[in-house]
Amino acid sequence: MSRAKARIVGVGESRYARWGKIGEVTEHALACEAIQKAVADAGFTMDDVDGMASFAEDRNEGVFLAAELGIPALRFSNMVWMTGGGGGCAAIGNAAMAVETGQAEVVVVYRSLCQGQFFRFGQAAREVSAPMGPITPTVQEANSFLLTSMGFVMPYGLLMAAAAYALPTRRHMHLYGTTSEQLGHIAVTFREHASRNPRAVMGQRPLTLEDHQASPMIADPHRLFDCCLESDGACAVVVTTAERARDAARKPVEVLASEQGAPQGYAFGPFTNANIPDELYATGAGEEMACRLYGKAGLGPRDVDVAQIYDHFTGAVLMQLEDYGFCKRGEGGPFVESGALAWKGGSLPTNTHGGSLSEAYIHGLNHVVEGVRALRGESTSPVDGANVCLVTSAACVPSSALLLGAS
Repeated sequence: MSRAKARIVGVGESRYARWGKIGEVTEHALACEAIQKAVADAGFTMDDVDGMASFAEDRNEGVFLAAELGIPALRFSNMVWMTGGGGGCAAIGNAAMAVETGQAEVVVVYRSLCQGQFFRFGQAAREVSAPMGPITPTVQEANSFLLTSMGFVMPYGLLMAAAAYALPTRRHMHLYGTTSEQLGHIAVTFREHASRNPRAVMGQRPLTLEDHQASPMIADPHRLFDCCLESDGACAVVVTTAERARDAARKPVEVLASEQGAPQGYAFGPFTNANIPDELYATGAGEEMACRLYGKAGLGPRDVDVAQIYDHFTGAVLMQLEDYGFCKRGEGGPFVESGALAWKGGSLPTNTHGGSLSEAYIHGLNHVVEGVRALRGESTSPVDGANVCLVTSAACVPSSALLLGAS
């Protein structure tokens, strides 16, 4: 039976800051702030909300948030079973499924990160004292998970995401001649977009290709500016039915299609799995998912007017451009070097907020927020006539993606 597609009617966020610099505020309080702002943006109240959804082992459980925010009845509470940034778009997809099937009417998708309170990425494998106090049981659980899942690779120095993602990026460079300068074009373009965004942590810090090339090597070929920010902050998105969207204060955005998953046997990608097929190793592993996504919406790459592509590392952006059909495999380097991602003059304006490289790293849910703003005409780098936006979650791990449409 055909059902009306879900709509996104509200977005909200806390202030974004460098990790440990947001002040004496908890991750939980940041989540509450973002949720309240998103609901208000929709023109709704907490009395209208009956569902909560998140991802990435979010420490802020929906049942507790619902109680504290005064939600009258919680009908749907969901967490995506994916680690890290792969589940952001999937959480939107799950919320859409809930409202499209009558499980709930108004679902808030949220993500909060406060590395200053808990731990800084890359330090999770050892016990450290955080700026806001000593290590907590939650951090110890995170350490245990990482030690278990990455125990076979950590003895060889694979201790952080920058190193894990360096492997497929270096393979791509070997196979196709991709250069560090081409990766730098991604970082520089997104920083230029961030320069107009008052929410962007790095918005007032210009970046040139020369700056990129002179920056320290973190994990070859990743230089400092090839790596995403480490941030404190939270954001939220309100998903509802087509019928309830008529009462929203803002222009609704339609969820045209959502997909999530991973190729056969992929597990957690280059972090832990040595059995990835060779033909997938230098990709974002999203090609099959992209085909399903486009097929579900009846669209193709040429129909996408603006994209918000998960940019935890520049090489992953390049591989996703190939996976989602904007250029052929191996041609991502020349594609980005051509200026295709630029707000003005680019064939595919991408990460118009600055992305995880320059706005903030909130596990990619801020990319969904920007996708909504782009289709409402509210982006700080607006794309004239944008009707379709692609949003992706993390590459090189089990992931998810969305196609959003202006309504």
